[in-house]
Amino acid sequence: MALTTPVVVPYASYLRVYEPLAAFPEPERSHWARYARREHLPSAQEELRRSLADLVPVPPVVVPVRESADAFVAEVDGVVCVCPWRTRLRGWQALSRIGGELPAPVLDAAVPPVVRREAAADYDRWRERNPDARPWIRSAAWHVPIRWFVLFADEEREYGKGTGGGVGSGTEESLVLRYRTPMVQARRRVARALKVLREKLEDNPLVDGLVDVGRWLEEFHPRSLVELDYGGLVYTISEDQLAADHSAADAAEGLAALREGDGERASAAYERLTERWRAVRQRGLAS
Repeated sequence: MALTTPVVVPYASYLRVYEPLAAFPEPERSHWARYARREHLPSAQEELRRSLADLVPVPPVVVPVRESADAFVAEVDGVVCVCPWRTRLRGWQALSRIGGELPAPVLDAAVPPVVRREAAADYDRWRERNPDARPWIRSAAWHVPIRWFVLFADEEREYGKGTGGGVGSGTEESLVLRYRTPMVQARRRVARALKVLREKLEDNPLVDGLVDVGRWLEEFHPRSLVELDYGGLVYTISEDQLAADHSAADAAEGLAALREGDGERASAAYERLTERWRAVRQRGLAS
C-alpha cells in the first residue's frame, strides 16, 4: 500500500543541477553566497506551496509575475553549490508542453485559452532578451524517465527520511529516494551509454532522450552536482517497492548486457524498468 502524507504532494520527479558559486557572474554570485548562509532555507514543499497558491485566483496565475530569488543549496566537498528554482522560466516551459498532455476541454477549463496566449506572448518577449537561459531543474509527472537513471550508479542511491531539495533546505522531514553524482560522472555515463546504444540498437528513442539530457548537462559548470529526486512519487509507491527499487542498477545492467551482446539479459533489465514505471504512470491516468 502506498504511503499517506499530510504534506502537499506533486506526483512528479525532479532532475536538478547544483552549481558552485564560481559558476555565477556578479552580482548573482554574491546574492547566492548570502542566501546560502541563511539559517533557514525553503524546502521543496515550500516551492510547491507557492506555486499552488498562484493557481487559486480566477483566472489562475500560471506563471509568476517575477522570477524566484530562491534556490536549493548543497555542499559538495566543502564547496557551496546552489540550484536556482527559476520558477517563472519553468512555468513558461511547462505551459508550452501542457497542450500535448491534457484533453482540450480539460486544458481550457484548467487554464483558459486567453491566459495561455498571454503567457506565451510574455515568454516570447522574455526569450528575445534572454536567449541562452535554461532551467537548473527538470521535472516529470507520474514517472522517472528511464534516461535519467543512466546518469547514476546504484551506490549513489539514498533512501530514507530527509528534507529533500538540498542540504539544509527547510526543516520538514519526509520520505526521500534520490541519487546524487558529480557532473563529470554524469556526463561520462551519458557518453558511454550513447556509444553502446548507437552501436547495438537502431532508431531507439532512448538515444534522442539521452542526447537532449547530455546537451543540457553540458551547459553547467563541470564541478556541479547532479541529483535525481523521486519527489512526490514516493507517496504513490509502497515502502516495500521503494526499498526494492534499484532502477539505476537495472539501467546499468541493461547497458552492460547490450555492450556484451547479451540480448536476453538486456531485455530482462529493460522489462523490469518499464514494468515498474508503467504501473506508476497508470495510477496517474486513473487519478
